[in-house]
Amino acid sequence: MNISIIVAVSRNQVIGKDNQLIWKLSADLKRFKALTTGHTIIMGRKTFESIGKPLPNRTSVIITRQADYAVEGCVVANSLEEALAKSADQEEVFIIGGGTIYKEAIAMANKVYYTKVHKNFEGDTFFPVMDTKEWESVNRKDCLPDEKNEFPYSFIDYVRK
Repeated sequence: MNISIIVAVSRNQVIGKDNQLIWKLSADLKRFKALTTGHTIIMGRKTFESIGKPLPNRTSVIITRQADYAVEGCVVANSLEEALAKSADQEEVFIIGGGTIYKEAIAMANKVYYTKVHKNFEGDTFFPVMDTKEWESVNRKDCLPDEKNEFPYSFIDYVRK
C-alpha cells in the first residue's frame, strides 16, 4: 500500500487555526478532490468534524481515542496503525490531517502532495518540516493569484528518497 499525505501549508508551516482552514484556494480544493476521489482518506476526529460529513466517493477513516465514537458511512479506528490495517486492501491511501496525524504519518508516508501557500499566517496547527535528506521533489507547478485563488501557491509532489 502507498501511504500518501495531502496537505496545504503556509510559508511558516501553518495548516490551520481553530480547527479550520485559513485560506480558500479553489485550485487546491480541486486538486484535493481529483487526487482523493475513489480512495480511502484517513484523518483525525477534529479534522473530520471540521469537514462535517463523509466526503463523496471516498472511504473516510476517522482516528479517535473515543471508544464509542461512530459516524454513519465512516470507518473508525483508534490509531493510525489500526486505520492503515483497516485500509490494507487499498493501493493508495491519503492522510488528510490534522497536525497530530501528519506528525505520526510523515515517517510512514511514501509520497506527499504538498500545496505551498506563499504567505505567512497565524495559526495553531502546523505541518512538520520535511527533511530534504529524506524527500525529493519530483513535480512542481507554481501559480499566481487570480479571481479564485487569493494567494500565490505551488503544487509540489515529493517522494521518499
